[in-house]
Amino acid sequence: MTNNLSRQLNALGALALSIVLGYAFYSQIVEDILACPLCLLQRVGFIAVLFGLFCNVIFGPRMVHYSGMIISAIFGAAVALRQMSLHVIPGTPGYGAPFLGMHFYTWAFITFVIIIFGTAIMMAFSAQYEKVKYIPFSMQGNIAKIAIIMVLLVTAANMLNAFAECGPFECPGDPVSYWLFR
Repeated sequence: MTNNLSRQLNALGALALSIVLGYAFYSQIVEDILACPLCLLQRVGFIAVLFGLFCNVIFGPRMVHYSGMIISAIFGAAVALRQMSLHVIPGTPGYGAPFLGMHFYTWAFITFVIIIFGTAIMMAFSAQYEKVKYIPFSMQGNIAKIAIIMVLLVTAANMLNAFAECGPFECPGDPVSYWLFR
């Protein structure tokens, strides 16, 4: 696998993950279901994975970026698994509306596991690490430019949303309103 192909695959991964986070954000706004603290922590895990993908696109694929992605995905999977365990008892309602039969935290766990395996596979191709160099935004391909913009937008939107929901304080366990708009 060449360095250029690796960058393109990382850009596609960043686009896919941006769409996942964008949909969660959209669903929160449209369905008016505020993200719980565990949901916000899962988003932190996704954004940290996005940071690794982002670095691989801009600075070139490096083991340290992939390692950060795996650690972030393990963190996110642990948080998602914790949330799943809270709702596994029969009669305990899930948090939020199901999507394709499963709650977002279940989908998050599945996505984090896929990220771990996909990243481990990507790390194995040593040819991508040859001639690694920084590529400025203006020299990036169209897919990479779109991915970079999407990563920045979805990260900013989620940061602003978390501040609007929790403010500078600890988020409530079962949020019912935005702190900023009370």
